[in-house]
Amino acid sequence: MATQEERAVLITGCSTGIGRATADRLARRGWTVYATARRPEVIKDLADAGARVLPLDVTDEQSIRDAVDVVTAEAGCVSVLINNAGYGLQGPVEEAPLEEVRRQFETNVFGLVQLTQLVLPGMRSQGWGRIVNISSMGGRMTLPGGGFYHGTKYALEAISDALRFEVRPFGIAVSLIEPGAVATAFGDTAMATISAGEPTGRESGDYAPFRALLAAKITDAYEGKGSKRASSPERVAAVIEKAIAARRPKARYLVGADARLLVRARRMLGARGFDALLRSQFKVPASS
Repeated sequence: MATQEERAVLITGCSTGIGRATADRLARRGWTVYATARRPEVIKDLADAGARVLPLDVTDEQSIRDAVDVVTAEAGCVSVLINNAGYGLQGPVEEAPLEEVRRQFETNVFGLVQLTQLVLPGMRSQGWGRIVNISSMGGRMTLPGGGFYHGTKYALEAISDALRFEVRPFGIAVSLIEPGAVATAFGDTAMATISAGEPTGRESGDYAPFRALLAAKITDAYEGKGSKRASSPERVAAVIEKAIAARRPKARYLVGADARLLVRARRMLGARGFDALLRSQFKVPASS
């Protein structure tokens, strides 16, 4: 059986946040880390921590194949896959451009699936593997404005549950990491998608108050009072290492007090009660 130092860890989305913190932590703690990003020049400093830096765009099939080929050639196979790349499309369902919806699913789901399919033969061959999918508390409850983002995370939860059962006989464990708010650039990206969704020609003005409230809520969560409750990327990275190092990893790891609170509230209140809770927090002004 290979040692920790011999097991290659491939991580997507390492340019910022959770991916960067995880690559840095694991490399400094002796794991063989392949840190990836669409633009590898932005993560070249991770090489100082001991990581091998590679280009990988999860929306580009050839880029995915090339990255897996490099790890396979150098390490034999990908032993640990951490599917972290992703972003959140925000805004009303009615107004979302379909090309942006497709891009959301290509990034958060389809690229992840292809990468997982490519690394599984090597894991099965060696009789051991760990797959960690970075989901969200948003894979177990839904907040207004994030219909398509939550849709990708719900999909990831279902795929992971099925995969966990299918690959267990081969010594492969699948875990979901479900953070609440994390102090990363996620909020900036989410804010940008609200703005990007406006000039589509579909806006009647009826959703303008909701978009403004949504932007304010996101800003508060990542820059205002709400940001004090956010977990650090390093805290999430520590949970990821716990999952890949465990002899029997958990199926799910909720990270953050907000994640535990909201998931519990959704379960206890049911759909109608949780909707009432959300209405008390998202008081949308009447449209003119």
